[in-house]
Amino acid sequence: MSRQARVADASRSIDLADLELAHRAAREAGQLLIARFRHPASRVDRKSSSTDMVSDADRIAESAIASLLESERPDDGVLGEEGARAPGSTGRRWVVDPLDGTTNFLYGIPQWAVSVAVEDGDGVAAGVVRDPVRDETFAAARGAGATLNGEPIALREPPRLARALIATGFSYDRGTRAAQGETLRSVLPDVRDIRRAGAASLDLAWLAAGRLDGYYERGLKPWDWAAGRLLVAEAGGQVAELDGDPQGLAAASPELLPQLLELLT
Repeated sequence: MSRQARVADASRSIDLADLELAHRAAREAGQLLIARFRHPASRVDRKSSSTDMVSDADRIAESAIASLLESERPDDGVLGEEGARAPGSTGRRWVVDPLDGTTNFLYGIPQWAVSVAVEDGDGVAAGVVRDPVRDETFAAARGAGATLNGEPIALREPPRLARALIATGFSYDRGTRAAQGETLRSVLPDVRDIRRAGAASLDLAWLAAGRLDGYYERGLKPWDWAAGRLLVAEAGGQVAELDGDPQGLAAASPELLPQLLELLT
């Protein structure tokens, strides 16, 4: 075996080991969250705006994930939505959304998830999106494909744009929302329909599993898309930045994505 092949095998083994850790982290956080779902939050604060909420459940879930990562990967970096930060020294960083879909969670709407991913110098290496309500775990490791509860998943056979079901999301910023409304007006007449479910990680996971045909959104943060982006890629899809902005993404099959981008850019 060549040195290059040995390095590739070693890297793949690390990715798979980290995927297993992401599974554990997402499942532990999910268990904490499901126990609190549909129960009044003891504390709810505002973040970037009056509509952007964070609850005690978000913080408890992120703390559990951060503690596990500190125990198992003490030298890795961490970036969590609710403030978990560690610079790390290994070149690998964990990107965590402990509760994607906080508003849904607080309103008792069963559309929220835990997203845990790890990235290195080549991008996202492994990621998990855990839906505790449906007991569904979407997982992917670089070069190893994507799975749902351990079974391989792939994007749907690409339809024409006019028959495509597209997901999107909206920012909490008032000005950005106005612009997103204009984009929606231009997209909606040219597709089958639009879905706005309120959790970007699940939108991307559902696209990877063939439940949607495409997705776009602006105003994202790394924890919103880290695991989901890898899921889409490993399920046979493509992800593109909108206007070169990493906070704006569009995703679909290789055949459908160029058509979607024409509507968005």
